[in-house]
Amino acid sequence: MLIGNAPCSWGINYPTGNAISWRTYLDEVAAAGYRGTELGPFGFLPKDKAVLGPELEKRGLTLIGATHVHLFGDREQAPALMATLRELAPLLADLGAKHLVIMDESAWYPAGKEGVLDEAGRVGLLATVREAQAVIEGEFGLKASFHPHVGTAVEFESQIDRLLDETEIDLCFDTGHHAFWGQDPLSYMKKVWGRIAYMHLKNVDAEVRERVLAKELSIEASYGEGVMAPLPDGAVDIQAIMAFLEAQGFDGPVVVEQDVAENATETPLQLAKRNLDYVKALA
Repeated sequence: MLIGNAPCSWGINYPTGNAISWRTYLDEVAAAGYRGTELGPFGFLPKDKAVLGPELEKRGLTLIGATHVHLFGDREQAPALMATLRELAPLLADLGAKHLVIMDESAWYPAGKEGVLDEAGRVGLLATVREAQAVIEGEFGLKASFHPHVGTAVEFESQIDRLLDETEIDLCFDTGHHAFWGQDPLSYMKKVWGRIAYMHLKNVDAEVRERVLAKELSIEASYGEGVMAPLPDGAVDIQAIMAFLEAQGFDGPVVVEQDVAENATETPLQLAKRNLDYVKALA
C-alpha cells in the first residue's frame, strides 16, 4: 500500500489564501517521509504538468489522485462540476494518478442544518454523482470514488447505503469521518468491502466527539477543539483498520489526513511525521 498525505493536513482547503506556498508543502510532505500526495484543492499545486511533474519527481513524490469538493446539494451546479472534472482529470492522468475522489461541500449548508436536503435534493445529488462518475471513468479512465464527510448529505450509514444502492460509484472511506458520529468504521468496512477503492486514515478524539454528540459543541467548532486527533491518540482502532486492509490485500491508496487543532503543540510537519511513523510501526 502506498501511504500518502494531502495538503489539508497543512490547513490547505482552498486554492489560494494559504499560510504556506505549494513548494513548502511539497518540501514538508516529502521531509515527513511520505512518497505520495494528493493534489489538494484544484489550483493550489500547479495546473501545468510540465511544472508539477518535475517538482514531484525531484522530491521523490507520486501524485496519488485528488479529492474534489463540490456543491452536490445543488443540482444546478452540475454543469460547473463536469467542466472542472474535464480540466482536472487530464492533469491527474498525465501525471500517472489513477484516482479522482468527489465529495459534498459542507460549507454550503447553513449552520445547524448541515447536510439537510429534501428528497428532491437527494435525488439530484445522486444524479450528479452518476454523471460525474461517467465523466471520470468513461471519458478519462480514472477510478471515481465518493467521500462521505461530516456535515454533508452523505455522512451516516443509511445515507452511504443509499449512495451505494442507487449508484455504481465506490467509496473513498474515511475512518475519522465515519467514527465522528459514533459509527464503527471497521464494522462498516467489512459490510461494504468490495465497494471501497480509496482510504483516508483519520482519527477522532473521544472527549471532543462526546461534546458534539451531547450538542454542547457545534460541528464547525469541534475542529478547532481537536475533534480529529492524531492517529495514535484517538478512539478509532487504526491498528485493526490496517490489519484488515493487509488481510484483504488492499492495493488502493491510503492517505493520512490530519486536521490541526487551534491549540496544537505540534506543527503540521511534526504531526505528519508522527502519524506516518505510527502507521509504519503497525506494518
